[in-house]
Amino acid sequence: MPTVIGYHDVKDKDHWLASPKREEVFGPLGITNIRTFVDPGNPTKVAVLMDVPDLDALMEAMKTDGMAAAMDYDGVLGETLVILVEA
Repeated sequence: MPTVIGYHDVKDKDHWLASPKREEVFGPLGITNIRTFVDPGNPTKVAVLMDVPDLDALMEAMKTDGMAAAMDYDGVLGETLVILVEA
């Protein structure tokens, strides 16, 4: 099961950290061990690290309106999103 990191900018770090949306969108995909990170020097830069059982399913989900709505709710600046997959 690969570990995936997604990092991006957010409008409001506290809102992003408190949001239930990560669990709501990633849980049904079987994604586990979700951990959040914040750049202490620039709190608008954040990351999520997670274990992903089906990378193809995650990448398809990233294209859906539901994922876009969750990211919008969380204040994610989508154009800054970078996804890294454990090599």
